[in-house]
Amino acid sequence: MKACNNNIKKTLTLVEKMIALADLGDKDREDTGCGVLYGILRDSAYRIKKIAESEKKTHEDKGKWD
Repeated sequence: MKACNNNIKKTLTLVEKMIALADLGDKDREDTGCGVLYGILRDSAYRIKKIAESEKKTHEDKGKWD
């Protein structure tokens, strides 16, 4: 796999971990500050995921995804 594609794949794996951590943190939190933290983490993960998926599709459409 090309390095650029591998980095996109790693990014998609990372955002799934970020979402899981946000869910766990939200479940275990004891105050609103943590709620804000995990909300920001989740929101950031979904934003990054959207961009990474778009970039993956662009690579696939150009025949550059292996």
